[in-house]
Amino acid sequence: MALPSQLKATDMNHRSTKATLLMTVTVALALSACSRNDEDRTAGQKLDSAIAKTEQKADEAQAAVKKEVAEAKADAKDASATMDDKSGDAGITVGVNAELAKDSTLSALRINVDTTNGRVTLSGTAPDTTSRDRATSLTQSVKGVVSVDNRLEVRS
Repeated sequence: MALPSQLKATDMNHRSTKATLLMTVTVALALSACSRNDEDRTAGQKLDSAIAKTEQKADEAQAAVKKEVAEAKADAKDASATMDDKSGDAGITVGVNAELAKDSTLSALRINVDTTNGRVTLSGTAPDTTSRDRATSLTQSVKGVVSVDNRLEVRS
């Protein structure tokens, strides 16, 4: 004769087996519904499916185009900023050379002017310390100059 604990275990095994069988049948039915052939669908259902897929592909293509346009705009903006920096630096260099050429004691031909991001470096020679200091003042007066690195050597 079976003990009550053995009956409980047997009853639970049967329930577990029934639950497993029920889940297996449910999954099999779901899979068979998912794998229905296109032949079972009506022409309208096929058309609806084709339209939905086409709309999805169009949306994906539109999103890709928008992304490419945004990237192109960003690249153009970066290129424009770089060009502005380069043309700005060139304008500063021209302006500094013009200011130095106006001074009778400073010769623009003997002073090399290099500009990067508004930072001007002066190199070459100056006839005296007063002229060297004036070169710094004249350079600072040019629009766009951020800083001046005066490396002029005083030579009489």
